[in-house]
Amino acid sequence: MERKLKDYALLTLKGMCMGAADVVPGVSGGTIAFIVGIYDELIDSIKGINVHAFRLLCKGQLKAFWKAINGNFLFSLLLGIGISVFSLAKLITYLLETEPVLVWSFFFGLVLASTWFVSKDIKEWNWKTILGFLAGAVVAFYITVATPTETPTNLLFIFFCGAIAICAMILPGISGSFILVLLGKYFYIMEAVETLDLVVLGIFALGCFLGITSFSHVLSYALKKFRNVTLAVLSGFMLGSLNKVWPWKEKIEEMVEGQNLIVEQNVLPGESLAEGVVLMLIGFILVYVLEKISARKA
Repeated sequence: MERKLKDYALLTLKGMCMGAADVVPGVSGGTIAFIVGIYDELIDSIKGINVHAFRLLCKGQLKAFWKAINGNFLFSLLLGIGISVFSLAKLITYLLETEPVLVWSFFFGLVLASTWFVSKDIKEWNWKTILGFLAGAVVAFYITVATPTETPTNLLFIFFCGAIAICAMILPGISGSFILVLLGKYFYIMEAVETLDLVVLGIFALGCFLGITSFSHVLSYALKKFRNVTLAVLSGFMLGSLNKVWPWKEKIEEMVEGQNLIVEQNVLPGESLAEGVVLMLIGFILVYVLEKISARKA
């Protein structure tokens, strides 16, 4: 695909949106990729990072290697994601602590609209797509109500966390950040980002790289061979994840393996109701506008 400089600048902006979403434990960067119309290209580009591409690299065929992995696309996207993660990590965590209802309301509107628009791409609803949709919703809902656990901080486990979380990050509706919360390593990784702990970040990034390059092949195959069912499952994921991004919550203590852990429980709307509804609508309208722009370009 031929792109101009302004197109790559726009890709970087889309990457920044994905990075901002990935920082929030409950919103998936994959959802944002679907919203802005780059999901299929993203999966195919990641799939291009394979043995053939590395052979080209080892032979010094840099131009062929860069073309094989759709390098311009991935570089622009990763640049945007990196800018967001390193610049917005403190801001997002601060807003989640000080204005959680407003932040979650905005993302609730985003995810709700995304569920609707992704499901619209399903060409045929039958027992397979309905079953896939329900299965995706149930799995995502179960993940959102799972209880976080205390886990080790050794580098092997950090590698494992990276491999698992990155797979979730490219699945719409399942947040890689929330997987890190369940694995007990969200704030640990956020602290490593803020303090630039290169050892922890390097091992985590290696896990991410191996996880995403492996999983992208599976997802790309599913989208090509079983697109309707795959989209139904992804739509279900997003619907089930709404439980996590519900804005109004209360914190309660739970005893897990002999330790007190603070977990959140959804409650009926209370404080900042009007502001929350407005931000939900803004999030929904934003997705609607982006979808219309993407459809017009297509």
